[in-house]
Amino acid sequence: MRSSRVAVLGSGSWGTALADLLARNGHDVGLWAWAPDLARAIRTASCNEAFLPGIQLSSELNVTDDLAGVLAGTEFVVSVSPSHRVRDVMTAALPYVPSDAVLISASKGFELSTDLRMTEVLAEVLGSESAAASVVLSGPSFAAELALRLPTAVTLASHSATNAERVQRLFQNEHFRLYTQADVIGTEVGGSLKNVMAIAAGISDGLGLGANARAALLTRGLSEMGRLAERMGGQAVTLSGLAGMGDLVLTCTGDLSRNRRVGLALGQGRALEEVLAQMTAVAEGVRTTRAARELAALHGVEMPIVEAVYSVLYEGVEPVEGLTRLMSRVPRPERWS
Repeated sequence: MRSSRVAVLGSGSWGTALADLLARNGHDVGLWAWAPDLARAIRTASCNEAFLPGIQLSSELNVTDDLAGVLAGTEFVVSVSPSHRVRDVMTAALPYVPSDAVLISASKGFELSTDLRMTEVLAEVLGSESAAASVVLSGPSFAAELALRLPTAVTLASHSATNAERVQRLFQNEHFRLYTQADVIGTEVGGSLKNVMAIAAGISDGLGLGANARAALLTRGLSEMGRLAERMGGQAVTLSGLAGMGDLVLTCTGDLSRNRRVGLALGQGRALEEVLAQMTAVAEGVRTTRAARELAALHGVEMPIVEAVYSVLYEGVEPVEGLTRLMSRVPRPERWS
């Protein structure tokens, strides 16, 4: 495959890992960092110590804080800022994004002020035509493991099969496998809500409730995710794949999961403000819980796990009380809409 010019906007752990992979694939890659000091530190050390400590990056990776420069002549633009910063970053990038560049959305979550999915934010900022042809990259993928070149598989969702296949060829290598499909909504909903479920699973583990409880939370959490995805126009079957079940298993059980760590700390009696203050990277599930609750109300979907996590995060309910409310609900059939 010929070398392509790629701009990766966002130098957190996931953006850095994706940029490093693309550079090692032989592409001309620019990684944009929001702060000059961060860009300089990464260039000097050939390592992003703030977000991927101890992992050496490709010597071919260009790290910069020059937004116009990194976007000049680029064929692919990877949007990988935290969900609450995507609008601001892409608004700043708008004057410099080439009209024919393929947009790749690798951020997970809903925009808190609007409850929009990330491709909906891109549509408002960059125009509906560009967003409609964009490609969503999602699935079970810890940044550190990808950067260490451990086997990883994700999904690419797009209304443009051509662009999805182009992005597939761009990223694919012997340790990173990508599958394509067309359900953008289901993919984005799955990638967002799994972080809420990871907080729930972490709370359960922090309380010492055992493997039975964790399995129940994952399974019932998947049902909630599918119900909301369908009401929003997606397909529940998408949630049985990498963008749903795969990501859910990873974030609810993996030690590298930031959202699970938040839940663990809450279950062990620590205050949310204290936990978040000690974290360098963003735990998207904390913000996503609020948006998910609002979307559930808007679409008339009952989401008891989301409601329970919200009560712990935002209403001061003790974790054990949140669990009691979940278990004390009126008995239901296993499948209902």
